[in-house]
Amino acid sequence: MAKENKEKSTYSAKSIQVLEGLDPVRKRPGMYIGGTSLEGLHHLIWEVVNNSIDEAMAGYCDDILVRLLPDNVVEITDNGRGIPVEKHPQTKKSTLETVLTVLHAGGKFEGDGYKISGGLHGVGVSVVNALSVWTKAEVHLGGKIWVQEYNRGARKAEIKSIGKTDRTGTTITFQPDPQIFPEIRFSWSKILDYLRQQAYLTKGVKITIEDRRKVESKKDEFQMKEYGFYFDAGIISFVKFLNQGKDVKNEMPVYIEKEVDGVQVEVSLQYTEGFKEHLYSFANNIYTVEGGMHVTGFRTALTRVLNDYAKKNNLLKEKDGGFTADDVREGLTAVISIKLRNPQFEGQTKAKLGNGEVRGIVHSVVSEMLSEFFEKHPTNAKAIIGKCLLTAKARIAARAAKDAVIRKGALEGMTLPGKLADCSSKDKAKSELYIVEGDSAGGSAKQGRDRRFQAILPLRGKLVNVEKTSLDKVVKSDTLKPIIIALGAGIGESFDASRLRYGKIIIMADADVDGSHIRTLLLTFFYRYFEELVQNGNIYIAQPPLYSIKKGKEMHYAYTDRERDEILKRLGVKPESVKEGEEGVEEEIESEGKTTSTKVNIQRYKGLGEMNPEQLWETTMNPENRQMLQVKIEDAEAADKIFDILMGSEVEPRRRFIQTHAKNVKNLDV
Repeated sequence: MAKENKEKSTYSAKSIQVLEGLDPVRKRPGMYIGGTSLEGLHHLIWEVVNNSIDEAMAGYCDDILVRLLPDNVVEITDNGRGIPVEKHPQTKKSTLETVLTVLHAGGKFEGDGYKISGGLHGVGVSVVNALSVWTKAEVHLGGKIWVQEYNRGARKAEIKSIGKTDRTGTTITFQPDPQIFPEIRFSWSKILDYLRQQAYLTKGVKITIEDRRKVESKKDEFQMKEYGFYFDAGIISFVKFLNQGKDVKNEMPVYIEKEVDGVQVEVSLQYTEGFKEHLYSFANNIYTVEGGMHVTGFRTALTRVLNDYAKKNNLLKEKDGGFTADDVREGLTAVISIKLRNPQFEGQTKAKLGNGEVRGIVHSVVSEMLSEFFEKHPTNAKAIIGKCLLTAKARIAARAAKDAVIRKGALEGMTLPGKLADCSSKDKAKSELYIVEGDSAGGSAKQGRDRRFQAILPLRGKLVNVEKTSLDKVVKSDTLKPIIIALGAGIGESFDASRLRYGKIIIMADADVDGSHIRTLLLTFFYRYFEELVQNGNIYIAQPPLYSIKKGKEMHYAYTDRERDEILKRLGVKPESVKEGEEGVEEEIESEGKTTSTKVNIQRYKGLGEMNPEQLWETTMNPENRQMLQVKIEDAEAADKIFDILMGSEVEPRRRFIQTHAKNVKNLDV
């Protein structure tokens, strides 16, 4: 209860802060670009590029150029109509200045600027302007070149004409503001992937990216890289790209294109021998990572058409029941792209499409045209049905095997005799599961751990390559089965992340070739069957030290060769005087002191088993000292392709990868 004599706070009109112009964007950038991380930084490029893509979708642009320039400057040019420059009737400013400085000003609401657009909120280029140190807009329109510059969202001067031109289009140049973004570092590969995706989704548009940034070590020199995209076949090319190097079932990708009630539906799909679905959905070229109504309509139509065709052609017997939604998803690669006038996205990040009418439209279009495709191409249809039949049989076998595993686990109290040493804590947020290579390292880990929150599961036996294995064999595997039970979240259709028993799952393997192989196999396993755990940041890789360096009673640990050299320098030893000897053998090096000579002992750890429990705890398991890598998927498409190359059945892509990257491998431990 407030005291009687407490001074009253003043709450009046003065207490209400009104942010004008672009101030709200600078005050709360996360509301407009999702955050100020590197992801938000790249969103600035996407906003400007999307405006050019909108021009392309409207039929006015077929050439887009993105340039990365020195000092983190980005320049984006298109040959569209050019942003209008005449005075705007509402703002009384030029339309160009209105678009660059006023939130929610654009041709994407009720006006006749765009029928279809990826931009919904009309904040794109104005947000880029607000979050940049400076921005320059150059418009080629009506035979003249118009220019206006801005500082942190505010215009520097009136718009002016600086010359004549015989083309149309817009160039936006900007430099992100370090006051907003703690780290400004554009990723060539991230930008490349985004622009490639946009080119696939917009047939007949050429998109070029140039890297003209300076080489860090040579200030006056430039590293010039250039890449271009142009796809006549659109999303068919996208599907073929996604399935590059994979064994495909239907050689001819299915392609569907039709407009119904103003909604353009475009779908392409192809099945592979793999066990995972790869579905990418877009609305007005915006990647709807969480799907939405267009995906729901597609899924129900696909399941129904496959069941109808299989039963009609006696490929599926009545006693076998029908295909489930999961049966038709396995091995599916699909791209769904719809374009509509008034998309209803969830938030500025546009992760999910909510237009209810889209579900029925996509369902009817896919049902009709997929059935037609199957009738015209029976060989391809039978190949797809064959894949689904195998999946259905594997599902039934997996369910039986999984039930047996779960029953056995329940009888054993989930303790996995001789293997899992569980922790006492039942708090998932604080609990950790270390998956450790070998019994020797497992023994050290069990002795060195903190039993309150750290569980240890030693691996024994050969790991299965799940890239080449069906679910029923995975759940029967003597090596993977203990992991599945220990996690407690189920697998396949019964997977439930909320039942996970540990907040952190940590892979701890030796720093050699065998250890790398085991890490890769485990990462493949988690990515293929527990992708949600990877997405949620539950998976980690332990980083044990490579060296111990002892001087007298001092003990230092080095996790890289560079750290080792730095420690040696601090101890008065020249790193170049260290001779590489047999691994695991201590070397003695003389350190010249002023009066005495001190011995420094270096040990190169070949495996975790060479560390005693105290050392393993101190270096690799103690939360206060340890170094761990959190496994993330910033680009699922890229991650999936690398797993396919390294772990898939196709030898040739793997051979090319090894040949390409072999020269970059240092200190290979064979």
